[in-house]
Amino acid sequence: MSTPFYVSPQQAMADRAEYARKGIARGRSLVVLQYADGIVFVGENPSRALHKFSEIYDRIGFAAAGKYNEYENLRIGGVRYADLRGYTYDRDDVTARGLANVYAQTLGTIFSSAAEKPYEVELIVAEVGETAEGDQIYRLPHDGSIVDEHGSVAVGGNPEQISTYLDREHRDGMTLAEALQLAVKALSRDPNGTQREIPADRLEVAVLDRTRPQKRKFKRIVGRQLARLLEADGGATEAETAEEPEESGEE
Repeated sequence: MSTPFYVSPQQAMADRAEYARKGIARGRSLVVLQYADGIVFVGENPSRALHKFSEIYDRIGFAAAGKYNEYENLRIGGVRYADLRGYTYDRDDVTARGLANVYAQTLGTIFSSAAEKPYEVELIVAEVGETAEGDQIYRLPHDGSIVDEHGSVAVGGNPEQISTYLDREHRDGMTLAEALQLAVKALSRDPNGTQREIPADRLEVAVLDRTRPQKRKFKRIVGRQLARLLEADGGATEAETAEEPEESGEE
């Protein structure tokens, strides 16, 4: 009988982490930014059917990079958790921190299990507060760890270069137009430093807008409203880029 090939636990974990990171890097990058009135999600996505961003609950949004079927299962599980908790207790008991902990446990269990491959996904869970100081953004890598982010965060594709650019250019109190244009510039930067153009019809954009009178703060930005925001000069106000309810409704 041949001797089983031995791999140390440290090497096995390193191999699983490398496998997951390579899978995530094959996807397109996305960014999440804070702006004066909330949080904006921006990503390059030519598909109109397979969304990277979704609403989880009243004030909570979800973004993911990596394998669609894997992060879609996680998104559905998050919606079920939020609905059940809000129904059983109170709607205010559903928080981004609680949801991030649930996702961390799930991803950590899968990553450490030898019976299945690690998920090739990286998640962002964001919650818009009553004020900018109350905004919460959590990044969850493939291994189930939780990173508390502020201001801006990038995942998928080439996140290091994009994050460096955003850290340098992002500032508190930006308008939605300024934040959106900054996000598109960051996503347009190739690893070699050149700039490419991303047309509006290849962008997926959503916001958690704290100024909405509705309880649900998530909405998609599409069509003419998206075009106006991309073309607006840096100081454009929200009134100058008035929202179109039919094109930017909740999911």
